[in-house]
Amino acid sequence: MAEANARIPITKAGLVRLKEELKRRKYVERPQIVKEIAEARSHGDLSENAEYHAAKDKQSHLEGRIAQLEDWIARTEVIDVSRHKGDRVVFGATVTLSDGDGEEVRYRIVGELEGDLKQGRISVTSPIARALIGKSEGDVVQVRSPGGEREYEISAVEFVEEEVPASDEPAGSS
Repeated sequence: MAEANARIPITKAGLVRLKEELKRRKYVERPQIVKEIAEARSHGDLSENAEYHAAKDKQSHLEGRIAQLEDWIARTEVIDVSRHKGDRVVFGATVTLSDGDGEEVRYRIVGELEGDLKQGRISVTSPIARALIGKSEGDVVQVRSPGGEREYEISAVEFVEEEVPASDEPAGSS
């Protein structure tokens, strides 16, 4: 991960996801834990109250995550993907790759905080992304990964802003 004060590259959609997680943790999970602590307190002796200690532990983890999210959000640098043109692979590109067996995969190259292979988003620091950066449509790349070495041809490079679903958080909770 990046240095403590370094800027963190992220897509606009990635920043929205971080902000939504922060909102959920502050305005949904935090009040739930406060209720759990109050409920556990009402059961009497705190020294042997497992519910109370579990809720306090949960609160500690939540507050740590909230602090981490606030730090990341403060240091993000949104990269405007829509301004990129051409067929060269850079941060924010959506790349279609084909292997020798005719199988195609699509990946979007994103910041470290937003990588999610199941969603087709790979971190700019991943082996695949590092092999692709700077390459163009038609280039063949060798990717060394934990599963062994693979060869891919870059079929397409696109720059499309990812759609972000509208937040379903209550208005006024920000």
